[in-house]
Amino acid sequence: MPGMSDGQGAGNPTVTSAFKVALVHQGLVVVLIVAVVGLCWNVLRAAQLRRAAAGEATEGASVWGLLPTEPAARRLLRVSFGLLWIFDGVLQGQLSMPLGLVPRGIDPAASTSASWVEHLVESVAAVWSYHPVSAAAATVWIQIGIGVWLLAAPRGSWSRLGGLVSLGWGLIVWVFGEAFGGVFAPGLTWLFGAPGAALFYCAAGVLVALPERDWASRRLGTRMLRLMGLFFVGMAVLQAWPGRGFWQGKAGTSSPGTLAGMVQQMAHTPQPRLVASLVAAFAGFDDAHGWAVNLFVVAALGTIGSTFLSARPAAVRAGVVAGVVLCLADWIFIEDLGFMGGVGTDPNSMIPMALLFIAGYVAVTRRPAVDGSAVVAISTASPPHQQWRERWRASPTYALRSIVALGAVGVTLLGAVPMAAAATDRHADPLLAEAVDGTPQATDTPAPAFALVDQSGRPVSLASLRGRTIGLTFLDPVCTSDCPLIAQEFREADGMLGSDARRVELLAIDANPAYLQPSFLAAFDRQEGLDGLSNWRYLTGPRAELEHLWAAYGCEVSYEPGGAMIDHSDIAYVIDARGRTRFILDADPGAGDAAMRSSFAVTLTNALKRALPSS
Repeated sequence: MPGMSDGQGAGNPTVTSAFKVALVHQGLVVVLIVAVVGLCWNVLRAAQLRRAAAGEATEGASVWGLLPTEPAARRLLRVSFGLLWIFDGVLQGQLSMPLGLVPRGIDPAASTSASWVEHLVESVAAVWSYHPVSAAAATVWIQIGIGVWLLAAPRGSWSRLGGLVSLGWGLIVWVFGEAFGGVFAPGLTWLFGAPGAALFYCAAGVLVALPERDWASRRLGTRMLRLMGLFFVGMAVLQAWPGRGFWQGKAGTSSPGTLAGMVQQMAHTPQPRLVASLVAAFAGFDDAHGWAVNLFVVAALGTIGSTFLSARPAAVRAGVVAGVVLCLADWIFIEDLGFMGGVGTDPNSMIPMALLFIAGYVAVTRRPAVDGSAVVAISTASPPHQQWRERWRASPTYALRSIVALGAVGVTLLGAVPMAAAATDRHADPLLAEAVDGTPQATDTPAPAFALVDQSGRPVSLASLRGRTIGLTFLDPVCTSDCPLIAQEFREADGMLGSDARRVELLAIDANPAYLQPSFLAAFDRQEGLDGLSNWRYLTGPRAELEHLWAAYGCEVSYEPGGAMIDHSDIAYVIDARGRTRFILDADPGAGDAAMRSSFAVTLTNALKRALPSS
């Protein structure tokens, strides 16, 4: 369940500010799309009025005017899930999403699943971690676009295509955002939202995408109810299975059982006090009466499932009422509304699940709104390329909805295109490094001169490197924390430079006065894989000379208590071919994860390229 625990740095002002700017800029594009939709509608409406005034009509248009209304069950699914997608898109606009979704939502779900699931999810979660702002903003517009698309297109190919897009995006969310809804994790239970909310969005998308002739009888509704019946009965069996911790309110003398423990965690999610008190009260009740609570849940799921399988209207009606009550109770007292905590991405599974079996009941009990033979007759009344024109002439509303659906496609693409670009970009957004270290400080001052030896004992001076751009930092050869991370960032930057690496020297100056011999530097290079870089030099020299350089470059050095490591400033310099300092970078590696390393490497690469001679 997303939104369960607090993460670190989710509210970083640099990232949240960039996220707001991205949403505003893309929002202006949405406003432009809305304006174009309005203009197109006015043009088409004016043409339609002229044709009506001239008395023009076609036989095909009159036939289209007889088209029956949309089936009530299909309309329920299309409208409700369209609204849910829009609501989910709005939730994606929470400022904690860029940095909070992966550590507080995606990673916890994946870490409890099978190892192959975890690896699969992490491979795609890296896209979000590398490009948090663009990915978070893209998701907002994809989901809002899909929602508007479903709402705008009630009939025909546009509507069915919207269902397919909803299915496709729902599958992406289910697999990578929900780690298959926890299906491959221990402790799977209906109470916590199994098999994942997004899977119900997928089911609704499939139903909306079905041909209209499939809604021409009650058969589809009966199948929907029976599938939901099998699902509820299966969940009852799973809930009753012994040894899974649900029959006990307490796991030991003091620790809470599976359900009570989960609900207690949800009660501590940031949320209104009233909701938190209700969730906490249920956690206490289950802690004291775990066996009775689980017995009730098993019996309720089994009974509701049996009524759906019977397909008898009276029994199904009672099952639907009981199912709605049970889903709402679970949604409030156990799922805690599903979207609290700052990184909740949807209202969880109970609402979409209830909408599916309600739609099945409506499809069974309401008289079918579509006459199959009428649909076939209308579909063959004119060639396909003329049908849209005939529908437009017959129904102004159809024309408006078609234009709005086309605009919704544009909004969806507004998110999908940047998301695809982020997925293909192997390098992280430099904004991540900027969020920790700030922007590189531009300057143009003479770099302090040095004359040292490298890891191989060869002399190296600033004067000898004249004509080459330099990236310089300070490293401790026996450090086990920041220095290896900074070294890897320099190594990644060398790869990003491409052909420009031939004009760049990457240097490190020894920052540990107790380990000055070149052999220590060479060992560090081998450890970090730097010994294969032809333009990497790790420099050392007499302690007095090094102390002079530390002071000249503003690198503070002090001993770590009780160890051989040295505490020193994480700093980097970019020196141009004339020997002048062009950029000073804070090199704090932050969390030191792959995204942060890549982000700083991009920042360093960009600074080096800007300092390269133009010719």
